[in-house]
Amino acid sequence: MPRAPASPRILISDDQSDVLEALRLLLKPEGFHTETVTSPAGALAALQERDFDALLMDLNYARDTTSGTEGFDLLAKVQAVDPTLPVIVMTAWGSIESAVEAMRRGARDYVEKPWDNARILTTLRTQIELGRAIRATQRLETENSRLRRDGLPIMLGEARAMLPVRRLLEKIAPSDANVLVTGEHGTGKEVVARWLHAASPRAGRPLVTVNAGGLSEGVFESEMFGHVRGAFTDAKTDRVGCFELADGGTLFLDEIANVPLSQQAKLLRALENGEVQRVGSSKTRHVDVRVIAATNADVSQLVAEKRFREDLLYRLNTVEIRIPPLRDRKDDVPLLANHFLRQQAGRYGRLVREFAPDAMRALLEHPWPGNVRELRHVVERAVLLAPGSTVTADDLELRAKPAAGPALEEMTLEDAERWLITRALQRHDGNVSRAAEALGVSRSALYRRLQHFGIS
Repeated sequence: MPRAPASPRILISDDQSDVLEALRLLLKPEGFHTETVTSPAGALAALQERDFDALLMDLNYARDTTSGTEGFDLLAKVQAVDPTLPVIVMTAWGSIESAVEAMRRGARDYVEKPWDNARILTTLRTQIELGRAIRATQRLETENSRLRRDGLPIMLGEARAMLPVRRLLEKIAPSDANVLVTGEHGTGKEVVARWLHAASPRAGRPLVTVNAGGLSEGVFESEMFGHVRGAFTDAKTDRVGCFELADGGTLFLDEIANVPLSQQAKLLRALENGEVQRVGSSKTRHVDVRVIAATNADVSQLVAEKRFREDLLYRLNTVEIRIPPLRDRKDDVPLLANHFLRQQAGRYGRLVREFAPDAMRALLEHPWPGNVRELRHVVERAVLLAPGSTVTADDLELRAKPAAGPALEEMTLEDAERWLITRALQRHDGNVSRAAEALGVSRSALYRRLQHFGIS
């Protein structure tokens, strides 16, 4: 489960002790930790020494009780210390002009004295949630900048559930060990493969990606090992296979559990001795390839059912990395959603900059059966649909799934198709070939539908 956020820390700055005490008594039962100061200097000192989730500050202090000058000066200095800190200003004079000016200078919201308890609590919670998302996104961007500087692609996230994954990746990246990456559809297995390749000594050599489970038996050998001219009817020229293309680099074999048993022995031979033989040729070629394989299936169970070779599994899983589903690392949802927002806004030339609070809540509450890939598709669609610069919950079009089973008569045709595909995959433990057979479609047709729905 995702790590529960720490209790919010609120810094309250006001020169009236009764105001400070009233706010402390209001916020404490609501789970807020508060620290109080009576001057702008005290607020700056506290901010420089400790981290806070929000600053609730008065605009007017003893020296100047009406113009807000001291408050504006403090706001400017706070912005210099921590531009991501949510600042909510308080004013006792009901001056909308001062509040608007404060927000123009960087405050996130304002409350008037005397305040409404429900309003101030809602404002604090909303701004803290947005502030944490912004800070998390900035941490991700900092990490991504470092990775790009080092020639590495984007990492997966920083939730607690991802920490063991990241530590393991850092340990094994410099090695030549074969790696088996497991996890549900859409969790980011290919991103892990790309990261491992980019962080390895092989980074300057090719990374070749192949959907091994999507190759029919008739073309498997030709795709993997190549063929020579005349080897079969349509072999009009020589063809280099994926193993040779990846020589000196990395070969990523996706959907490895769906490779038919008849082809697994041929794959095993190449892994055992590093030698491949093109179809129709008697010449053996040596290749130096690191193999990273991926699957959403329980390969050990497939071995027990005699549907996957045990010796091939041992060759593939020198190290096994399991990527947790997005529902178990909800802390990463704001980071990834904001990353996809900027990515897709740039791709489509849309001036969409942020998620509204209701949109972020909807993202955090959604179960994400399609994991990170589904999140990316949802954000991409929202970027295209949002009429302004802010994505709302309506723009996300996240439909709640029936808890006690779907009512087909209330579904759209697309919803029903998605549900049937998901159920077929669940019944057959993620085996695409068996799910396709049960649905009465070809494996390639099912792969196209999985990609369309963001669950492949």
